[in-house]
Formats: sequence, C-alpha cells, structure tokens
Amino acid sequence: MSSGTKRSAVEALKETSRGLRGNLVAELAAGGTQVSEDAYNLLKFHGSYEQYDRDTATALKKQGLEKDYGFMVRLRAPGGRLTAAQYLALDGLADSHGNGTMRATTRQTLQFHAVRKDNLKSLIAAINATLLTTRSTCGDVVRNVITSPAPVRDAVHARLEADARLLSTTLLPRSRAYDEIFLDEAPRADSGQEEEPLLGPAYLPRKFKIGIAVPQDNTIDALSNDLAFIAVWEGETLRGYNVAVGGGLGMTHNRADTYPRLASVLGSVGPDALLATAEAVIRVQRDNGNRADRKRARLKYVVDDKGIDWVRAEVERELGAKLADPLPTPPFAMPELLGWHAQGDGRWWLGVPVPSGRIADTAEVRLRTALRRIVETFAPDPIITPQQDLLLSNIAESDRAAITALLREHGVTLAEELTPFARWALACPALPTCGLALTEAERVREPIVAGLEAVLHRLGLTQERISLRITGCPNGCAHSYGGDIGLVGRVPGSYAIFVGGDFAGTRLSFKLLERVPQAEIAAVLAPLLAAYAAERQGGEGFGDYCARRGADALLGLVENARASAA
Repeated sequence: MSSGTKRSAVEALKETSRGLRGNLVAELAAGGTQVSEDAYNLLKFHGSYEQYDRDTATALKKQGLEKDYGFMVRLRAPGGRLTAAQYLALDGLADSHGNGTMRATTRQTLQFHAVRKDNLKSLIAAINATLLTTRSTCGDVVRNVITSPAPVRDAVHARLEADARLLSTTLLPRSRAYDEIFLDEAPRADSGQEEEPLLGPAYLPRKFKIGIAVPQDNTIDALSNDLAFIAVWEGETLRGYNVAVGGGLGMTHNRADTYPRLASVLGSVGPDALLATAEAVIRVQRDNGNRADRKRARLKYVVDDKGIDWVRAEVERELGAKLADPLPTPPFAMPELLGWHAQGDGRWWLGVPVPSGRIADTAEVRLRTALRRIVETFAPDPIITPQQDLLLSNIAESDRAAITALLREHGVTLAEELTPFARWALACPALPTCGLALTEAERVREPIVAGLEAVLHRLGLTQERISLRITGCPNGCAHSYGGDIGLVGRVPGSYAIFVGGDFAGTRLSFKLLERVPQAEIAAVLAPLLAAYAAERQGGEGFGDYCARRGADALLGLVENARASAA
C-alpha cells in the first residue's frame, strides 16, 4: 500500500464506494443544486467537479441566498481528436446544458461550465451518445492521454495518435459505475464488487497524467507528466520509447515539501512494450504513493523520496524485464501549429487561435459561431491543442479562401495577425468558476499580454518566441512553472513571478518575486526584457538568458529600475 499507515478520508471513501458508486444515483435524482461532500469527491472520477459562481457568492450570501452552484464537465478525447459531427453535437450541448461556451484545456480536451445539477446526467449521457465520454477525466485515475496534435499524415503521427488512444482506453477503471449512474445500464450481479487489477480497490493515490511525444514536437510539455513516452524514430521506423517518470507542476504555497518537477528519464523500451511499461509504472505509483497526504501523493514525490534508481528497479520488477539505456534524441522543439499547414495528403489544416481556450461569442468576436459555421459547411475534424487552440484538419485546398474569409467576417484574429508572444500565452480558467483560484487568470490574460507586448514592441522583440503562462493558484494547470515567464496567483490581484524556464519545456523556472500586483507586472519585467535585448547571446531565449544571469542579478535589475523611477 502507500507510505505510512494513516490514510486520508478520501482514501477510505474510495475503498468503500462500491467501485465509485457511492450514493450518486440517489443524490443526482434528488432535488436541489448541490451534492454531498462524498458525492463531490466521487463525481470527479466520472468527469465532473461541483463549482459555484464566485462573482455572485458574496452578494447572494448577504441576501441570505444559496450560492449559484454549477458543475464543470470534462471530456476524454485522446490526443484532442474530435470528428466534425462530434464537435457540432458538443457545440449544441453548450447551449442546452452549459453556459454557451466551451473551454479548451492544456490536456487537449473540452470542458463545459455552469452545468446545473438537474442537467448533469443528461449532459453526460448526450456526450456518450457522440461516442465520447467523460469517464476518468478527473479523480485519482489515468487522465486524458495527450500527444502531438499535428495532423501530419505520416507513420510517426499515425502511431502517436494510435498510442494515445490505446493507453487512454486500456487504462480506464473496470468498474461499471459510470454506465449504471449516467447511462442507465442495469446493475450486474457483481456490481460494486468488480476487481480493479491495475488501479486497485482504492484506485490511485492521486491523478496520473501520461503524455506521448517526439523530440521534434514537445507542444504537450511531455516532461510535465507523471509518465512521458518519447518516441524515437529512424525515418519511418519506430526504434522505441524513452521512458520518463515523476513530472508534475502542482505545488502548495508555503509548503516547501511540495514543488513542481520535470520527469526523469528511466531508460528505454521497445516499440511493443508501451502498454506493459505504462502498467508497470502505474503499479509502482499505486503501491507506493502517499495515501495520507494528498498534497504529496503524486509520483514525483515517490521518485524523490525513494530515488530514481529505486524507482527504476521497481518498474523493472513489475515489467519483468530490464530497461535499456535511453535512446539518443535531438533537442526538444516546439513547432508552430497555428495558421495554414499542408497535412501531406493533399489536404490542409488551419490552426485557429482560441485565447485562453474559451470558445465563445462576444460582441466583438463571434469565434464560436464562426467555428460552428465552418464545421457545418466544410466538415473539418477539430483537434484540441495543449496550447488551448483548435486545429481544423482535413480541409480541401479549394476551401481555404472561404474559411479564411468566414473567420474574418466574424472578427476572429488569425494567427498571422498575432505576435508570437500572444500566440503562446496560456491561462487557466481561475475565477469565477474554479474553487481553488486565489486570483484571476483567463479574464486578465488580455490586458497582461497587451502590457507586455507594448514593452516588447519598444525593445524590438515583437517577433521573439517568449512564452507566458498565467494561473490563478499554485496548481500549475497552465504550466506556469515552465516556459519563459510564469505568473502564479498569490493573493487577490497579485502574482508570484517565475522566470528562467525554457521555451522547449526542458527546464523549470524559478521564483523571482513573491507578490506583484497585476498593474505592475509589465513594469517589473521591462528591465529584464531590456537587458535580454541588449545582452542575449546568439539564439538565446528569454528564459535561457534569465537562467544564465540568475535570480540575484535579475533582482538587481528590477531594484535599479524601481530606484530610477522613484
């Protein structure tokens, strides 16, 4: 079992839940807008979080009224792949069951927000009718498996997509709870007693994330996953996978024993050992993860507490074979996926920017309507990217001009009209829906980007690839501890600033400042960007420059600028 003898309350709940059933059938059928604490925790495993509108909570409380409760519902879409028909069905559900928007995430899936309790079951059933599911998209299970979104028609990308589908479908729980609760499947004789040979009776100690990449395309931030497979190819021949374990970007403020970590390479396995290796790593985490302290329950803490050599030996024991030495690879790269690209089969894909991943219509930009009209008319198959954008794939050459015109007609900003800084800026949802948010993220992305773009323009850096990630809390859902600049919500209106990661996702950033008001972010970063413009070496990225100079030198630049402005 796990380290220590004490278990958290969630562990006891999972083990006594009759395969994640609990009392969910009765609670969902009952009236009201909320569920119990136990139901809240079990619903995660089926793809939903109970939330409430934090914008209105205080006013409602003053009136003696209940909070405005709703549920987030998340899809399982391996590699972010959707068909045109699925996308149109989901778009319709956003109106009938949600708040009229959909949210693309860094794990290549879509979320619905503000779903009412009495709509929850019917929404999940309708999603399943499209041959998609919400099963195991939250909770202590293997989450949506991600891979390169690029729809390049070659052996490499076909295998990446197939691998993501294989792992995503094979590593699901065996319990039929989901089918009974949401799809009205009749209980079987063994209902509530199904064995979980891989995940175990209490499932995993914490969420478990898997990514599959090639060095030439690390847009998924492979090393941020609990388990990363790096596929190594020679031409059209797959040599095998480098296996890396122990990534994870969440942490807790004021707890030094929690921290972001990039995965460490254990070794390599052959092309036919992907699934067996994944199962071996999962069993090591299942049996050794911390089940007493959920804040230290991820695989990364097993790796650090036990040591990488111990973890390698345990994985080899579970696998029944030795891991080979890591295969040589080129450096990780981050290809540009937005704009028009040839697929290699005579058709094209168009990468459409979706700021903060929010597929919505506003008075100025009718993005959601434009996408719906394009999919209705030209039937491209959408793909969700880890950068929260959409790739519209399988487009005929003859349709390109009409699609571009339709986007412009609806006020949509195209990729070529954005700076690289705006194209690569990420933000988590944060307020008003996320209960963990300490401050804003999605809703302040635009002004923060605009402020920093003004600095970049003044310094002649507008065409530099500099990545910005904004999160409203320290959990890192928008990968705020990687890339060039990370803003992490600290208190309302203020952020910790992290710098020094690299654009390709192979180095973590470090904390530079603790609590910077949103209005001061551009001014604080301006002297660093100015020094970078004057002193960079060769093709050095901004994060590389910050790592080279170090925290003390960078803080000196900030303090000198403040003194000059005083």
